[in-house]
Amino acid sequence: MLPPQRQSYGRSRRRRSHDALKPHASGMCPLSGMPKLPHRACKESGYVRPGLKITVAKLGIGVPRD
Repeated sequence: MLPPQRQSYGRSRRRRSHDALKPHASGMCPLSGMPKLPHRACKESGYVRPGLKITVAKLGIGVPRD
């Protein structure tokens, strides 16, 4: 079934006005001072949140650099 009338250009643009991408809200790691996405481990120190620090040697997360 087809719509009864074509949707106008202005109406389409008003509908799409909220579809723009927003920048990621990045925070700072308190241990290393590097930028870090929320709910992610810091690449340098392995810090996730207070009381949780992980190490993944295979990915180089939270291990000392040579």
